[in-house]
Amino acid sequence: MREKIIDILKDNKESFISGQEISDRLKVSRTAVWKYISKLKEDGYIIQSVSRKGYRLLQSPDILEPNLIDEELNTEYIGRNIIHYSSVDSTNMEAKKIALEVEEGTTIISEEQLKGKGRLGRNWTSPKGKGIWMSIILKPDISPTEASKVTQIGAASVSKAIEEIGIKNKIKWPNDIVIKGKKTCGILTEMSGEINRVNYIVVGIGINVNLEEGDFPEDLREVGTSLRIEKKQVIDRVNLVSNVINNFEYLYKDFINTRSIKKSIDICKESSALLHKRVRVIKGDNIEEAVAIDINDDGHLIVKYDDGNIKEIISGEISIRGIKGYI
Repeated sequence: MREKIIDILKDNKESFISGQEISDRLKVSRTAVWKYISKLKEDGYIIQSVSRKGYRLLQSPDILEPNLIDEELNTEYIGRNIIHYSSVDSTNMEAKKIALEVEEGTTIISEEQLKGKGRLGRNWTSPKGKGIWMSIILKPDISPTEASKVTQIGAASVSKAIEEIGIKNKIKWPNDIVIKGKKTCGILTEMSGEINRVNYIVVGIGINVNLEEGDFPEDLREVGTSLRIEKKQVIDRVNLVSNVINNFEYLYKDFINTRSIKKSIDICKESSALLHKRVRVIKGDNIEEAVAIDINDDGHLIVKYDDGNIKEIISGEISIRGIKGYI
């Protein structure tokens, strides 16, 4: 109902439309229309109300409204069912609550997260209206051992989407997007499954879009950045989230159809922040140095130690860092 009223107001931006006409079109009471209009005003829509004339939309807020995103999608099913929140603890938490009940591709988007999390339980700052905090629900017919491949699809999708708005970026294996050495996006993939089947996968994507320096906690300002800071202008969040979803479905469908993530891996290699560099391989208190030499077809990082030993690193409880810092 909310989206229908927004559509009606947008279609009549040059003139007033009466509450009675909206009521007749939507087959609801005028009181219900008034309540929806009041809620839209609370959410930041500037709506002029004049007695005996009705309502006129003057300005829309920067909100990731599902109907606005839908207009820019060219997908078959990813993002076609968007559940939008003003605030949640975590979009991944919300997605996991409903994952078994909704169709594949259902996407949870929130204007803010109160308890956003990254890999290994790290906190993720998610201020209201300044980022893209979203989770995509997937139900692929794959082995649970292949679930981690979806993280590479997510990383490639976000990297491409950011590139499409004119910002060069790098992918720090397995799940971070960095710009000039600072993190601007993290991806958290979670799975529910049994021994030989996947019930669902939730891909959480957090992008620092329009955050300013003061929005970051002091301890993160040296390692975190946003697209706005780097491009020095406000970014259209609707356009960006649509680009991410469009790219994601293209790469995800290719994976389902071919059982290969080669297209995603090619993007991850081309934009890699780690390949051919010395890195620290961190597992708990154990830290070893090596050279990152490749990303294989399964999305695992291949590293070469100083003794010539070559190992395959699987994302999970292992972190990769640069020799002197984050990368």
